[in-house]
Parts: sequence; structure tokens; C-alpha cells
Amino acid sequence: MSEATVERIAEALLYEGYLLYPYRPSSVKNRQRFNFGVVFPEAYSRRQSGVEPSEMQTECLVLGDEQTRLGVKARFLQVTVRTRDGSEPPWQEAIEREVEASVHPIGELTGASRSVRFTFPASDVVEDGIRRWRARLDGELVVSAAAVADGVLRVKARITNLSPWSPPENTVREDVLPHSLVSAHTILRVRGGEFVSLLDPPEAMRDLATGCRNVGAWPVLVGGEGSRDTLLSSPIVIYDYPQIAPESSGDLFDATEIDEILSLRILTLTDEEKEEVRRSDERARRLLERTESLAAEQMMKLHGTMRSVRRTEAP
Repeated sequence: MSEATVERIAEALLYEGYLLYPYRPSSVKNRQRFNFGVVFPEAYSRRQSGVEPSEMQTECLVLGDEQTRLGVKARFLQVTVRTRDGSEPPWQEAIEREVEASVHPIGELTGASRSVRFTFPASDVVEDGIRRWRARLDGELVVSAAAVADGVLRVKARITNLSPWSPPENTVREDVLPHSLVSAHTILRVRGGEFVSLLDPPEAMRDLATGCRNVGAWPVLVGGEGSRDTLLSSPIVIYDYPQIAPESSGDLFDATEIDEILSLRILTLTDEEKEEVRRSDERARRLLERTESLAAEQMMKLHGTMRSVRRTEAP
């Protein structure tokens, strides 16, 4: 599996639940954002007694030694609130953000964690009657490691929202999203070593795998079947080596989406509904145009595909 494919899977996670069918702001489903992997400001998390977390933690096992090199990348969305001359209700757009911890020998991370602080500044811009406002985001990515057995290290990557924002007493979840890391996930890579599957670890490492503490994260192997140099720590439950069906023309944003049904439903939208989709969101506009341009052959491929057939012995 190519690097581009791994990135496409990560991008699908980034925008999972970002916008739901029928992809219109006026739709009841889209009046409140439905996102996985939200890392909230600490003040809001404390008010919610920790139910809404202010950090995401990944722990995994690496087979290697002190010279095995580790790279960690955290990705998330920063919400932008858009309004248009007061004539339309507010709409939440998003900007992709990345924070990366450079590749280091794991030996440098044992007993001495590596911290990367980050800030994305606030912004308030009015252009052509459209106001786009973003809150300041502050956070930290901390990476550490510890030897847990001969040739086995436990790696920890923790993302924390440190945004200095105190929510008003009657704050609702929708108002907190601009101050949050949305759809957060982590990509870890090793050189000169390999990750251990936490879903199906070797019997000798089962207890070590069980001891890994993951908060709001679900680490799985990604890449070509059998490769063990890349781990995706997902905010949703998926299997090792997830794939995007080659027949899929693009992300439809709906969890467990069924491309054929959603594509056909999109084509039934009225002209007025399609115009609302085009105006509402750039990604929604591209989704609509992509769906309208699907050829008959492409639509047929969405109808169903047989991946493999195995011969079984008669009972």
C-alpha cells in the first residue's frame, strides 16, 4: 500500500462525520456537528467531569532497540465559524492542522519525554460580506518510551488541549468546538523496528499489549498487509490494515457509508437543495460535483464487488 493510500485513510478519518447527507446546513442532522476524536479545552473538560476529554493518549508496543527511530504526527481540524451579513445562520468550516515530533532514536525518549508545544492564532476576517472567525488553539504533543521487555518498548504519544479559554456557565458543546482539536488522530512510524498489533498480538506479548492504556484512541497497523512500520491511532474502532474500496470515488463523510445509496440519493436532490449545498461548504460542493459527474460504468461498480472466493470442504 502506497504512502498516498495511508494518507487517504487518515484523511477519511479526519472528515468522518464532518457533514452528513443531505449535506445542507438547513438539515436537522447538520445543525449540530457530529465529530469523533474531539479534544476539548481543559476548563470545559473539568466542568464535564472529564466525560468530554481534554487529551488523547496512544500507547503501543515496538520491537526494536535504542537506535530504532520513531516519528509521530498529530492531525486534527480547527473549526472556523462563518457568517454572511447576518442573512444566514452560522456555519462551521474547518482547516486541517498538523503537529509533528521529529524522528528520534527511541533511546532518547526513555526516561526523558519529548514535548512539542503548538499555537494556532485567532483570526477574524471579513471579505465580500462573509465573516470567518477562528479562536486561538494551544496544545501539546508529548512522546515518551519505556523498555518493558527484552527488545520490546512501550511508546506513548499524548495530545493535550491547552487553549486558555474559560467557557461561560451556559456553554453548549457546539460553542466549544472552535476551541477544540476536532477529529484528532495520530500517525506513528518506525525505522529499524516494527510495531506489534494490539488487536492480535503474539501470545508471548498479550499481557504487554493488554497493559497499553489508550484514551480516546484505537491504534491499528496500516499499510500493505503484513507491514509493521506504520501505526494509525484512530478515534473510531477499525481493524488492522483498513482499506478504502477502490470503487469509491471519494469520501462521503457519513460513518459506515454506502456509496451507491448515498450517491443515488444525492442525485435526487432538487435544484434548490443542490444550490444550498454548493453555497454552504467547499467540500460539499466538490462532493456534489463529483457525484453528478459519475459515469454509468462508475455507478455500476458501486453496486457490488466480489473480493475473494474460498473453496471449503464439505462437512
